[in-house]
Amino acid sequence: MILAIDIGNTNIVIGCIDKSRCVFVERLSTVRTKTELEYAIDIKNVLDIYHIKKADLEGGIISSVVPQITTVAKMAVEKILNKEALVVGAGIRTGLNIRIDNPAQLGSDLVVDSVAAIAEYSCPLLIFDLGTANTVCVIDKNKNYIGGMIYPGIGISLDSLTVRASQLGGISLEAPEHIIGKNTADCMKSGIIYSSAAAIDGIIDRLCSELEGDVTVVATGGLAKKIVPHCQRKIILDDNLLLKGLAVIYRKNRK
Repeated sequence: MILAIDIGNTNIVIGCIDKSRCVFVERLSTVRTKTELEYAIDIKNVLDIYHIKKADLEGGIISSVVPQITTVAKMAVEKILNKEALVVGAGIRTGLNIRIDNPAQLGSDLVVDSVAAIAEYSCPLLIFDLGTANTVCVIDKNKNYIGGMIYPGIGISLDSLTVRASQLGGISLEAPEHIIGKNTADCMKSGIIYSSAAAIDGIIDRLCSELEGDVTVVATGGLAKKIVPHCQRKIILDDNLLLKGLAVIYRKNRK
């Protein structure tokens, strides 16, 4: 069993992968000021909840888009496992053929998403990851990473709306009963959810015109469940895509 950890700007996703099966997936808040010991305690508590012992774990692997936390989290995992943890980055074999201007600039989360999707789904591929930022990975029919998109996440858009419009308060991200809102809260919910869904549908239409063959569309990330059901295009929802990708990369680098 492999301990897989993805460190994002808002959440840290922790899971254990047994072969291709996700044993569990949990989320912690990303706190940049926590120490190695504090993160070790957090991770150990999650493992204890699922009755997973150190002896059950073959190793650990981390992907991170928060450089301030990467080393701290690595040391925390190593404190628990008593063995070196892998970190996705320079020197790690992924098997992904990256064809962009500067491959070193590609975020580790996008690399891992792409590796997982190529291993599980048919190409060409579009991979939407809906989190703090929304990202799109584009994989051509030959399994090459050829580029993508980054645009503001749903939470960022909603926060900006409530901060800059003084009469609009905070809302939960739940779809209203009707698309045409009858009160301020429902108008905001409808606007943020259906505009996000329409943006995904529109992006799919435009990107599909750039690719050859039948395009597979996969969505993942903390907010994907809120938006994908309201899209009109066929989209595969895969909550565990990134953790499965970490397991694939771990196996490629196993000594």
